[in-house]
Amino acid sequence: MEEHYRAIIESVGENPDREGLLRTPHRAARAMEFLTQGYEQDLGEIVNGAVFESGNDEMVIVKDIELYSLCEHHLLPFFGRAHVAYLPSGKVIGLSKIPRIVDMYARRLQIQENLTQQIGQSIEEVTGAVGVAVVIEAKHLCAMMRGVEKQNSSMITSVMLGRFRDDPRTRQEFLELIRSSGR
Repeated sequence: MEEHYRAIIESVGENPDREGLLRTPHRAARAMEFLTQGYEQDLGEIVNGAVFESGNDEMVIVKDIELYSLCEHHLLPFFGRAHVAYLPSGKVIGLSKIPRIVDMYARRLQIQENLTQQIGQSIEEVTGAVGVAVVIEAKHLCAMMRGVEKQNSSMITSVMLGRFRDDPRTRQEFLELIRSSGR
C-alpha cells in the first residue's frame, strides 16, 4: 500500500522524497489500515458472548455513538453519530457491544444507507430482538470539500425493523427519546 501512496503523491505533482513527505506513504498506509479495520472483524468476535438473559422487554437505546467512515465512492471521510435501539425478547447485549458493532461496519468503505442497515440487521441477529431501530446523522466530506461544496448539510438515514416498523407508537417513542436533551 505504501508504494501506491507514493505513486499518488507523485501523480499530483509532488516529490515524495522531500523532507515533509518522506514517511507519508508509510503513515498513510497505516492510517488506511486503521480506517478499514472493520474488514478484519466479524460479529461473533465483536459480541464475544456478551448476550445475557433478561426479563426486560422495554426499549434499550444507546444514542450519540460517534462514528467515522470512508465514503466508498470518493474515499473521503463521513462522520456523525448513530442512535441504536432494540426491544429485547429474553436477551440483552452488553452495553459496549453496540458501539463496537457500529465501529466494525463504519471502519469499512461504506455508504451511509448500507451502514445503517448493517447495524440494524446485526443487532437483530445477535439479540433476537422483536424490534430494532437505527438512525444515523452524518456529514460527508465528499459533499463538503468537493462536488456541491455544502458545508452545513447532513444526511439522516434510518432503519426500522420489527415492532419499530410495524408500530407507529413504538417508532415515535424512539424518535422522541433520541431527540431528548442530555447530550
